[in-house]
Amino acid sequence: MFKKILIANRGEIALRVIRACREMGIASVAVHSTADSDAMHVRMADESVCIGPNASAESYLSIQRIIAACEITGAEAVHPGYGFLSENAAFSQTLADHDIAFIGPTAETIRIMGDKITAKDTMKALGVPCVPGSDGGVPDYETAKKVAQEIGYPIIIKATAGGGGRGMKVATSDEDLEVAFRTARSEGKSNFGNDEVYIEKYLQRPRHIEIQVFGDGKGRAVHLGERDCSLQRRHQKVFEEAPGPCITQEERDRIGKTCADAVAAINYIGAGTIEFLYEDGEFFFIEMNTRLQVEHPVTEAIYGVDLVREQIRVAAGEEMEFRQEDLKINGAAIEVRINAERLPNFAPCPGKITQYHAPGGLGVRMDSALYDGYSIPPYYDSLIGKLIVHGRNRPEALARLKRALGELIVDGVDTTVPLFDQLLNDPDVQSGDYSIHWLEKWLKKTYG
Repeated sequence: MFKKILIANRGEIALRVIRACREMGIASVAVHSTADSDAMHVRMADESVCIGPNASAESYLSIQRIIAACEITGAEAVHPGYGFLSENAAFSQTLADHDIAFIGPTAETIRIMGDKITAKDTMKALGVPCVPGSDGGVPDYETAKKVAQEIGYPIIIKATAGGGGRGMKVATSDEDLEVAFRTARSEGKSNFGNDEVYIEKYLQRPRHIEIQVFGDGKGRAVHLGERDCSLQRRHQKVFEEAPGPCITQEERDRIGKTCADAVAAINYIGAGTIEFLYEDGEFFFIEMNTRLQVEHPVTEAIYGVDLVREQIRVAAGEEMEFRQEDLKINGAAIEVRINAERLPNFAPCPGKITQYHAPGGLGVRMDSALYDGYSIPPYYDSLIGKLIVHGRNRPEALARLKRALGELIVDGVDTTVPLFDQLLNDPDVQSGDYSIHWLEKWLKKTYG
């Protein structure tokens, strides 16, 4: 087992890893920018190293500086958290070249799954159902037009290297295809340095369902059911739950086994998530995230496992602690992402926290790096906390979430808490009847 792990991240996910390390008797190293000198993850870690100025490119995204921090502190392994370098194949490979363990999959696996076309081809070959679309990249408008007419409108054009909703455009006819095609390519080039795009059928009312998988890197893998992440704004998740309110046990077993078999076949190591669009009982592969997800706590709640602990164990060469037959769902869990943003425009709202009080009680978990007097820097993501609740069933989880939101105090900055207060009163949210387009329409209707 590792004696010392460096966490190449910040905020609540860095705290999450530090806590797992502490329970396992492993020393932790925090890295931070100058803007994060007073951050909670720096205070809680056993050691800390400043790796650069405020800009992420010169600190949290600097592979060389993180490697140097490992060498200075003697860290044997790096946990990347999510975001930043967590899905960077070059980072994983560079660590390996320096005999430092990457707590995650191999660089080759990250490369394959990081390219959406290669990932889709790989999954299709492994028997994972995919959305009808182009066979690989679409080089020009004429080819795009031909593909669109073959699969039928509406279609969605996606940048091969895209993510976070960038490089994605919908076309409903030949008339608007050309503009959508050129815009998607332009966004792909400007945001990701790659203008290659591909085309898929655009589903009318799908849900976003993702399957949590876990592999030992030796050909054995399991699934830990699904999470429903359909409530999204601009392709960014805001409300996640497990199990999915629309998924039957038969569907869960079927798609879960398909996913577990697929990642076992490629000797996947650690935690990963296979994301799908789900409509009319059918699953369609979108992408695979080769890292821990922001919403992993809802899976931990209903299965009673510690995914971070398990990531560390298998990265150190130990056997997985659970088998598929050990994994049974217990109740329902929901997570909401608390952002420092001003409604209704969701404008980032950094500033000083004048008072912070986390909710508590049975079935309530608050993952946050906030504290009284902390100043949220303006340089990073606006996520400041995740409120997770667990109940015996979905109605109890919803009631617990409403109660916990009422206890949460974050003074000094605007947050998205009022959004969830309103959402929990909506009949569609109460019944779980929504698609990935629901929240955008609700926001337009509610805020104009």
